[in-house]
Order: sequence, then C-alpha cells, then structure tokens
Amino acid sequence: MAIKALFLNCTLKKSPQISNTHALIDKAVAIFKELGVGSEVIRVVDYNIAFGVSSDEGNGDEWPFILEKIKDCNILVIATPIWFGVLSSVAKMVIERLDGTYMEGDPETGQYPLYGKVAGVMVTGNEDGAHDVCSTILYNLTHLGCTVPPNADCYWVGDAGPGPSYIEAGGERHLYTNRTARYMVHNLTYFAKLLKENPIPTSLKKLDEEAKRVSNKG
Repeated sequence: MAIKALFLNCTLKKSPQISNTHALIDKAVAIFKELGVGSEVIRVVDYNIAFGVSSDEGNGDEWPFILEKIKDCNILVIATPIWFGVLSSVAKMVIERLDGTYMEGDPETGQYPLYGKVAGVMVTGNEDGAHDVCSTILYNLTHLGCTVPPNADCYWVGDAGPGPSYIEAGGERHLYTNRTARYMVHNLTYFAKLLKENPIPTSLKKLDEEAKRVSNKG
C-alpha cells in the first residue's frame, strides 16, 4: 500500500539557509522511510504564496501547486518554529489558505479535500509554547477534515530566551524528542493505512439537510 507523507516546513528562512525545523523534519523522514512511507518536504517560503483564504488568489500565487501536493498525500505534517511564543506567521498563513478547501466539498458527500488524511505537527524553538502551537495547528486541521491520531506531535525547545537552537544545542540526541518523533510517525502511518482501507463514510451533505430541518437560523 503506497502511503505518501508531506511536510510543510514553515520556517521563516528561505533555501539554502539552514533550518532547525528542517533538521527535525529529517528525523521523521528517516523513520517514515523505515516503514516504507515516502516523504516530500516543501519549504513554504521558497514559493510565492499570497495572503488570503481562497485556494487561488491569482496574480502568480503559487499556493495551488502546494495545495495539489496536500490533496495528493495521505499524511500531512505541518512543521514550524516558535516565534514570540506562538506558531510562525508562515504556518498561520498555511492554515488561512487551507480555509479555501471548505468550498471544495466532494459532490456526493460534501466532505472537504482533507478528509481521509492524517495530520501531525513538529515544532522547534527556544521558548516555551510548543503545546500551544501543537494544539492550535492540530485543532485547525481537524476542522478541515484531517484525522489526528494519538501522540501526533513532536517538538524540541531550548531554554527560554535567546540561545542555541535545535542543531547547535545537539537536539538530535534529545531523548524526549526522539521518542515522540517515533510515536508520531508510527501512529500517523497506522492511521493513514487504516483510513485508506476504510474511508470515512460520513455524508456532510445529508447531515446538513438534517440540521436545516431542525434549525431556524444560521
């Protein structure tokens, strides 16, 4: 069974600058490979992505290229650094652009394009805030249709304030981060296979009609 994983690296650094977030992604890519899962990593800032909430903002917007990659994958992992205690502006922009998929429901079921995909999140930073970043991203992805397995996050954070980041601080040897990377990859792989064999049958269109019959506004 062919399973594809897509990582969106939401670093603020364009290629070929060194990205601590990419270094952590490499850990997960290697574990996915051991499980027979192919991975692709996209550094979002390397593309001309417009601000907006549609799937194509026009005028050279390159989001449609990335969106097709998202629609084609089984596993979506959003990876982001922490800035000022929260997710990066690039990660926030990705979530905003995914809002456009609400308008692209399946003709029969109304399910959004991210239904049937499993989601994970990876975080690096020198500040506290990893739990907040993970919960925000994963919650948003569930609303967009993704399934979130147990232990679907992996992060590394250094001491509060300025200091060495993941690469400089030797984060690749951090036990908790290495443990959670394995939990995340194995659970994402299992649920991706499960959903591929057993697609979610829910008809959002049918449920919308039921809701309308018992509602008087909205």
